[in-house]
Amino acid sequence: MSSAPNHSDPSSDHEPLLDVRGLRVSYQSSRGPVEAVGGVDLRVGRGEFVGVVGESGCGKSTLLFAVAQLLSPPAAITDGSVEFKGQNLVRLTEKQLNALRWRDYSVVMQSAMNALNPVTTIAAQFKDAILAHDRRSAEQIRARSVEVLQLVGIDPVHLGSYPHQLSGGMRQRAMIAMALLFTPDLVIMDEPTSALDVVAQRSLMVQIKELQQLLGFAVVFVTHDMSLVSHFSDRLLVMYAGQVVEAGPTRQVFDAPAHPYSRGLLDAFPSIHGPRVPLTGIPGSPPDLAEPPPGCRFAPRCPVVEEACHRVAPALYPVGGVLSRCLLDAPDRRTPATPVEATS
Repeated sequence: MSSAPNHSDPSSDHEPLLDVRGLRVSYQSSRGPVEAVGGVDLRVGRGEFVGVVGESGCGKSTLLFAVAQLLSPPAAITDGSVEFKGQNLVRLTEKQLNALRWRDYSVVMQSAMNALNPVTTIAAQFKDAILAHDRRSAEQIRARSVEVLQLVGIDPVHLGSYPHQLSGGMRQRAMIAMALLFTPDLVIMDEPTSALDVVAQRSLMVQIKELQQLLGFAVVFVTHDMSLVSHFSDRLLVMYAGQVVEAGPTRQVFDAPAHPYSRGLLDAFPSIHGPRVPLTGIPGSPPDLAEPPPGCRFAPRCPVVEEACHRVAPALYPVGGVLSRCLLDAPDRRTPATPVEATS
C-alpha cells in the first residue's frame, strides 16, 4: 500500500498492533533475485480481522512468513520494516523472536498434518509449546491444554491422540488451540481451511470468528478464496504479482471492486443469490517475477488495458473509500504519470 494516508484503514488513526511498511522479499535463484513481495504496507489494529487474498503465487504466503519472521533461505527480506507492538521484528535476534512467538503472536500453518509432529501426542506438543515460554506444573499444563481444546470444540480425551488419529478439521482446530495457548494479541493464518471440504471450511471459519470476538486477538488470514473471508474479515488486501492491487473495507471491495483484478477474482466465484450467470476466469497467467513486465503488472491480462498501462507503474490511488493500483483510478488521468517504479 502507498505511503499516502489510507482512509480505508481504521488503524491508521491510532497506534496499530502490526505495522508493516515497504516490505520487500526476494528469493535467490539461478536467474538472479526474484522479488516475491514488492513494497507491501499492512496495518492491523487490535482485534481486527484482515484478509489477504489472491491467486496462487501472488506472494500471500511469503508475506505472511516475512511478517512472522519465519523465512528461510533462499528467501530473505531485502527492505522494509515489520513493527509489532512497537518493535521492529526484522531487527530482532532469533532468541528475541522466540520469546515473542506463540506468546505475543502465533501462526496457524496451511496443513496441520505437516505442522504437527506425527509421532507425538497432542498433549505432548501443547506441553512443549507452554514450557518453551513459561514454567508451569504438570497440573497447570494439563488444565490449560484442556481449556484450549474445549475452546475449539474438541473433547479433551483427544489430548492423548496422535495427529493421524484426528480428522482434517480436528487437526486444524488442534493447531488453532495450540496457537491460543497464551492468548496472543495476533494470530496469523496461512490458508488453514485449504485441505477441508466446504462444510468443514464454513464451520472452522465461524469458530475462528467466534474465538476472535471472545478473546479479542487480531487475525491476518491468507487465502486464495475471496468468498471465504467475505463475511468474516473487516478489511481486505488483494495481492497480485507480489503487490497489493486493492485494499479497503471487505464489504466495499466485494460490493464495488475498484481494480480489474479484484473484479476478475469475484467473477470467478459463483453466487448463491440472483440469476445464474456463467463464470468467467481471468485469461492468461501471472507474470514471471524474475522478469516482471514494465508498467502495470496486470496489464497483459487486463480487460480494460490502455497503452499507458504497459509503460507506467501505477501507485495505489484512493478511490471511493478503497485504494486501487490502477491508472484508471489516478487522480488526474489527463496528466500522464512519469514511468517510475511503484512504491508498494
